[in-house]
Amino acid sequence: MAKSTTPSDARHALDFLAESAGSTIPAVVAVFGDESFLKRLVLTEVRKRASDGDDAEFSCTELDGDKATPRDVFDELSTLSLFGGGRRVVVIEDADKFVSDYRDKLEDYVAKPSPGGVLVLEVSSWASNTRLYKATAASGLNIQCTSPPEAGLVKWLVAWSKQRYQAKLQQDAAESLVEMVGPELGLLDQEIAKLAAASGTEPITVERVEQLVGSWRAKTAWDMIDAVVEGRTAEAFGRLDRLIAAGEHPIALLAQMASTLRRFAAATRLLERDERSGRRPMIRQLLQDAGFKPFVLDKAEQQWRQLGRR
Repeated sequence: MAKSTTPSDARHALDFLAESAGSTIPAVVAVFGDESFLKRLVLTEVRKRASDGDDAEFSCTELDGDKATPRDVFDELSTLSLFGGGRRVVVIEDADKFVSDYRDKLEDYVAKPSPGGVLVLEVSSWASNTRLYKATAASGLNIQCTSPPEAGLVKWLVAWSKQRYQAKLQQDAAESLVEMVGPELGLLDQEIAKLAAASGTEPITVERVEQLVGSWRAKTAWDMIDAVVEGRTAEAFGRLDRLIAAGEHPIALLAQMASTLRRFAAATRLLERDERSGRRPMIRQLLQDAGFKPFVLDKAEQQWRQLGRR
């Protein structure tokens, strides 16, 4: 479904989620990308497939990547749960710093992992030219969580509506929804939930999407993000006030803002990586590698400079 933008040695999240629930989870899994909604779905599915039994949740431990140490991680992986079934699953959240600090130890672990454990690294960036990436691709699993191309996104929306909400979303309605909301899967999921509740057993049509999904709200949200990034604080608060008054949930707005800001953070990490290695940073390429689409690179570069590295 989404292989056109996914490296050949990685699985796209949508392809992974579409697999049979009985497929085997290897000892090391890297979940990378900037689409937080897909990451949540993938992490849930990894836990489910790696564990079994009624108390499988007791077999999973989540660690903060900023605070975890290799000793913490490897001890957890080798410890049997008193209650959970299946294998021991250890998820390191926001693991970019952990990977950077302990790359050598992780390479050793991937070469000889704990037989009863599953190590899951949740990272923003996962460079395909590193030994760790290649080792994980060879014996583990790399799962890319990015928004797919529009055609794949529309196809996913139709299937997701049926699977999650038992709703029949017509393809032209899905296309209209993507055009209004943009390629943010978490926001699209919220809109589908609203449309499914309003439509009942009736198909979700273009007319229903236009009626219930205000395109001005989507535009106002993106304009608010632009104002925040560019330092136009009063204008940003004005747009935020309009959105909340119109019924938008603050958490949904925060998720939409965080998605953009995470891309800037990822670009900054890539910039610092190039500087440390003595390479001349190529600004537009770094932004594109961080997830910005080609048609917004000019604006993104200006906003990045406005934000500043710190």
